[in-house]
Amino acid sequence: MAVAKKAVLELLVGAVDQGTGSTRFLVFNSKTSELLCHHQVEIKQEYPKEGWVEQNPKEILQSVYQCIEKASEKLQRLKIDVSSVKAIGVSNQRETTVVWDKVTGEPLYNAVVWLDLRTQSTVEALSKRIPGNNNFVKSKTGLPLSTYFSAVKIRWLLDNVKKVQTAVEEGRALFGTIDSWLIWNLTGGVNGGVHCTDITNASRTMLFNINSLEWDKDLCEFFEIPMSILPSVRSSSEIYGLMKAGTLEGVPISGCLGDQSAALVGQMCFQDGQAKNTYGTGCFLLCNTGPKCVFSEHGLLTTVAYKLGRDKPVCYALEGSVAIAGALVRWLRDNLGIINSSEEVEKLAKEVGTSYGCYFVPAFSGLYAPYWEPSARGIICGLTQFTNKRHIAFAALEAVCFQTREILDAMNHDCGIPLSHLQVDGGMTNNKILMQLQADILCIPVVKPYMPEITALGAAMAAGAAEGVGVWSLEPKDLTAFTTERFEPQINAEESEIRYSVWKKAVMKAIGWVTTESSESGDPSIFCSLPLGFFIVSSMVMFIGARYISGIP
Repeated sequence: MAVAKKAVLELLVGAVDQGTGSTRFLVFNSKTSELLCHHQVEIKQEYPKEGWVEQNPKEILQSVYQCIEKASEKLQRLKIDVSSVKAIGVSNQRETTVVWDKVTGEPLYNAVVWLDLRTQSTVEALSKRIPGNNNFVKSKTGLPLSTYFSAVKIRWLLDNVKKVQTAVEEGRALFGTIDSWLIWNLTGGVNGGVHCTDITNASRTMLFNINSLEWDKDLCEFFEIPMSILPSVRSSSEIYGLMKAGTLEGVPISGCLGDQSAALVGQMCFQDGQAKNTYGTGCFLLCNTGPKCVFSEHGLLTTVAYKLGRDKPVCYALEGSVAIAGALVRWLRDNLGIINSSEEVEKLAKEVGTSYGCYFVPAFSGLYAPYWEPSARGIICGLTQFTNKRHIAFAALEAVCFQTREILDAMNHDCGIPLSHLQVDGGMTNNKILMQLQADILCIPVVKPYMPEITALGAAMAAGAAEGVGVWSLEPKDLTAFTTERFEPQINAEESEIRYSVWKKAVMKAIGWVTTESSESGDPSIFCSLPLGFFIVSSMVMFIGARYISGIP
């Protein structure tokens, strides 16, 4: 028996889960899907101007190395040899854009994060070049022309960053989403690193044709992006290269999926019509549509779900994307300071059990699905003198649920068959108040696996199943069913509809809040006018000095 157990523990798979808020490395047992150990590091986000969101690519890379080493140490403390790790998968925040120098290995600018809004004027200028009813961008990519996707971020870098322009002209520049940046570095970097991406991440750039499954020459010409800087596109499950440094040197990197595709795989949504909703920095509902490209009529995206092997068929998905979910809780912590930790929001919400008529529309980056409305901004409405931080905390959780309701309604309309329950995952699903609210607002059960690391599990499954690795079977008979927790609706449908209709009213008030001019006017600070700033500062100094001299306390 002990020998059998030891044999099982010799077939482990690691997964890098590089998200917007943190990086993690997790190790799974390939035969039981059991999580054995993990390590997590929070990642900083930088906001140099209003609407701009950046991260340091070198910090992201360093966090991956740190998580791998720390998780390996934990594995050894469990008396498990690190040589038992047979493969590594990568899951990543999608669309976030990095351009680096292939000669020096240095990033040429910070990573421009998927939430970033600086490219709105670029989007509007490009929109004018598309003939009225012929949206060839969407027909080729499944995506609307939006600040969300990588192509316009690359365009901005080419237009505004001299180092990027020069490197492109001299043939030194490489572009990639976070998966490409990590795999290139982990497989050697300047010493022969593999410049590739997988098909799910490529499908989020707005340069990839989801019908022909290749970089599209017409799209690259439209955005004026040289194809020479693009990575090669591979399947989501194959050996891309070997780890070239650290404790796991020599281990193949053999799985790669954008985080939402990884969660779809981790939830084992391999059949047409199966769907999952992931609650992370944003909130993402994906429904597997099988080998068919289904184009939405209700504001959803058409995207590549996965391609689990070089010779395996591609599967597509409909996706509802919400920009702000967990990021809202982080905002309550970091910006408002009404909580000290993300976990506190559940405690505050539980103390009141209602928002008391307060509604929160967290359109910090405009509104994504189903509106695709960049003019929207966040609002809190319905406030009274009775409103306190507990009601705002409750309204924040409700906002996540209402946004999910909007994209679920759109999904039901497009698919024609309403979901009978919702499979969920992601860090926010540990919040029981949120899960119960979600069931109440959707009027269907919400089903949550007790093992929360579904995104990382999906990346591990793809890596372990790759040809040449073969330690993880994706055959239906071999897949391990999860133990789940089920949340049933506890309010009547009429009450749910009333609350939802008020939410929709609040959304309408958030739309049209800004114009391009106001959103891109740069630093809104009063001190951006030097003479005015000098006058105010000097006046304040004189006022304080006068109070001091006169002895006024």
